Amino acid sequence: MKKNYIPLILSFMMISASLAVNSCSKEEDDTAKIDVVGIAQDPGNFKGDVTNGQIVTLDATKVYVLNGAVRVKDGGKLIIPAGTRIVATAGPTSYLLIEQGGQIYANGTTLSPISFSSSAATPGSWGGLVICGRAPVNTGTTNSSEIGNSLYGGALTADNSGSLSYVRIENAGADFAAGKKFNGFSLFGVGSDTKVDNIAVINGAEDGIELYGGTVNISNIISVGNEDDAFSWKDGWTGTASNIYTKRKTDGTENTGIKGINNTSNADASPRSNPTIKNVTLLGGTAGESNAIRLYSGTYATLDNIVVSNWTTGIAVESDPTVTRFNGKKKITNSFFDTNVTTKVSFKSTAGTNVAVIDTTFTVKNDATGAGNGMGSPAWATGWSGLQ
Repeated sequence: MKKNYIPLILSFMMISASLAVNSCSKEEDDTAKIDVVGIAQDPGNFKGDVTNGQIVTLDATKVYVLNGAVRVKDGGKLIIPAGTRIVATAGPTSYLLIEQGGQIYANGTTLSPISFSSSAATPGSWGGLVICGRAPVNTGTTNSSEIGNSLYGGALTADNSGSLSYVRIENAGADFAAGKKFNGFSLFGVGSDTKVDNIAVINGAEDGIELYGGTVNISNIISVGNEDDAFSWKDGWTGTASNIYTKRKTDGTENTGIKGINNTSNADASPRSNPTIKNVTLLGGTAGESNAIRLYSGTYATLDNIVVSNWTTGIAVESDPTVTRFNGKKKITNSFFDTNVTTKVSFKSTAGTNVAVIDTTFTVKNDATGAGNGMGSPAWATGWSGLQ
């Protein structure tokens, strides 16, 4: 006798479909549900520590009021989703510090950047963003950051402090001690596995971005309207920086566009600062520091595709080791100096005497693109960075 398997087949199909629906539903529930833990539980009073083993994820639909310091400790992880806004209220006691071994994942998008600002909306009205890593520096194996007294430095060239992308930092640079201010974004001994790109530091009261040694590579950097150097390094930084756009404040209070140092106490300290800097636009003004780029105290570097406008001197190279590294060595290539730049490149010895510039020191490219659009705002910065 023939058996009728059709009912069995239909039953099997119905069970399978039910399991599939339940499985999908469970995955959607798990994805949508984010446990609100630790300092994320009170957005109106955002401060405190992210401790070892803790993962704190913020909610992009809320505004987080930074009423004090947030410190991500060794083994802790802070996740800031695209579109999140963090507004500081407590002056120099409001800052975000990622300690050695801690990690931050702040990944915005072009349409939904992550924003750090202050309720006062004036330069220097809160601290800034600080990361301390375990990559090499030339100031000793063990160092303590002036901000937050946090350890930094070590031997892990590929140290990973997390990922930051499409992040805007505004109005930072508060005084944290007599004569000392926060930078907008400070990186102490940060390693090469840390991702840093599409960062805008706007209208701060100190340096826009400063790197203290380390091996981190950075790209797509906006530093506009900050009251000190737009971009600077020291203490043995050996990474690459590409696509940098800087613009001086209209009142001319900003200092150099780029300042590079090896070590202020020992010009030959090792590892020596030796970054690759490429695709840069530096827009100056009628007052303030005369140098678009100043390299000294033993730093090395390679500069390519630099556009300089409205500065007295394009690139000032000082100290014997730095002059020797650059003079006649073609370490400055494909650069454009606008007609308002009086001196393209100058050299000065450690003793302060002028050194003649050898013709083969640099090459000029009149159609250099700099950060991407010559002296204009680069397309990659449109929208998310605040540039028009």
